[in-house]
Amino acid sequence: MGTLLTQLPALLGVLVGTLGTILATSLADRARWRRSQSIRWDERRLDAYVEYAHAIKESHAVALRMTADHRPGSHSHPIDREDGLARLAEADARRTIVWENLLLLGDEPTVAAAAVWRDAVWQVERLARGIVDPPPDIAVMLTRVNEARDAYYRMARRSLGVRGGSVEQSSALQQRFSTDQP
Repeated sequence: MGTLLTQLPALLGVLVGTLGTILATSLADRARWRRSQSIRWDERRLDAYVEYAHAIKESHAVALRMTADHRPGSHSHPIDREDGLARLAEADARRTIVWENLLLLGDEPTVAAAAVWRDAVWQVERLARGIVDPPPDIAVMLTRVNEARDAYYRMARRSLGVRGGSVEQSSALQQRFSTDQP
C-alpha cells in the first residue's frame, strides 16, 4: 500500500497530463474544423453572390438592348423583340435558380439589397416587354438600377469581409449618361 501512495502523485500527474493533452487536441481540432467550414461557406457564398450578379446583369443587358430606342443617345445595340423576349425568359430562369442559392447562403442585408436590385431591373424589363410605357425620364429608372447594384455589391463585400474602399459605379455612370445626352 505504501508503494501505491508514493506512486500516486506520479500517476495523477500522468492522468492530468493525458487529460490536458486530449482536451488541447480536441479544442485545436474543433477550431481547425470551424476555420475550414468558415472558409468553405465563404467560398460558396462568394460563388452565390457572383452568380446572382451575373444573372441579374444578363437580364438587365438584354432589357437595355430591347429599350435602346427609348433612350436617346444609347450605346446599347438594339435587339429584335422576339429574340429579346426569348433571351429575357432564359435569363429569368437562370436568375430564379441562382436566387435560391443566394437565399440559402447570403446574409440578410445582402439578400435584401439583391431584392431591391432585382426589382429595379424588373422595371426595365417591364418596359422592354411593353408592359409599361416609357417614363418621362428613363434616366431616373436606370439610375435606380445602378444605385441598387452598388448597394448589393456594398452589402456583399461587407458580408465577405472584403476591404479596399468603394467600388460604386452609379455616380460615374450617371455623369457619363448626362454628358452623352444632346
